Amino acid sequence: MELSQTKNFTLVIDEFQEFNTVNPSVYSEMQNIWDRNKRTSKINLILCGSIYSLMSKIFEHAKEPLFGRATARIHVKAFTISTLKEILADYRPNYSNDDLLAFYLVTGGVAKYVELLIEAKALSFKSIINTVLSENSLFLDEGKNVLIDEFGKEYGNYFSILSLIASSKTSRVEIESIMEMPVGGFLDRLENEFSLITKVRPIFSKPGSRSVKYRINDNFLNFWFRFIYKYRSTVEIGNLDYLKEIIKRDYSTYSGAILEKYFIEKMVEEGIYSNIGTYWEKGNINEIDIVAINDIEKSAIIAKVKRKKENINLESVKSKAKNLLTGLPNYHVEFLDLSVEDM
Repeated sequence: MELSQTKNFTLVIDEFQEFNTVNPSVYSEMQNIWDRNKRTSKINLILCGSIYSLMSKIFEHAKEPLFGRATARIHVKAFTISTLKEILADYRPNYSNDDLLAFYLVTGGVAKYVELLIEAKALSFKSIINTVLSENSLFLDEGKNVLIDEFGKEYGNYFSILSLIASSKTSRVEIESIMEMPVGGFLDRLENEFSLITKVRPIFSKPGSRSVKYRINDNFLNFWFRFIYKYRSTVEIGNLDYLKEIIKRDYSTYSGAILEKYFIEKMVEEGIYSNIGTYWEKGNINEIDIVAINDIEKSAIIAKVKRKKENINLESVKSKAKNLLTGLPNYHVEFLDLSVEDM
């Protein structure tokens, strides 16, 4: 700070949250030095960290020394779907939509995972799975490496909950019946402290509605908990070929659910809708995969998503949407059948 009185420069400190372990008093010392010198200093101070919960605590909790000191925040996000398509086109010009789905399903657009697959020239479903499940693959321990520092000593309970959500046990009731313990506090922290899961309610439902499902935000972590963590004993004995067969067996069903997320993200990226979500009624009846609303144009899209278009019955979708349509009076509603060929 003294040097920056006379000289413009940028200082970058990576993994800034590690001071919490090394010497937490660094934060209060920084606060005092910063507050005394900031008006006359010419420093551009960039503080980076990879543990989301700690970085949020350091800068956003009112009782922390550095609360309110940040002038800007950058949350590094995943690549958009259009960017993923560009990357695939650069490295595999003749890619198929199934290749795109597998690439999206495993990476979710996270730059690190995209880079690992590009370097391995793994750009088709078969080569991606072979790379992820190869001996000494960085992907095998990635979920553990990313999250154990976040969760601390209670990581076992968090991992069990995330594994259940990844395996389609998405309601609190289902999770608690399997774990035989209350999980409300864990779910709340996973959502609000760690930003790893999102609470999903039927579109148009009230904010306090008890009709709630949970989903994991990150595609790779969803895949990791669904297959690698769930079958960790298989991974530990090195029987990766057996796990590949499990993935091939379950891939059609699993990728179908990820395909829904793909189309929702694609619609979000288009920027023409005021609200996008899913719909179901009590008892999980009359489920509709995607509902997209444009309030300005008074239009709506109601879509069913399946891997193969011939498996979609739009008349059935229209029947399920009867109650939903009462919330869209005077709207022009279009029913769509979305499949891999529409990606």
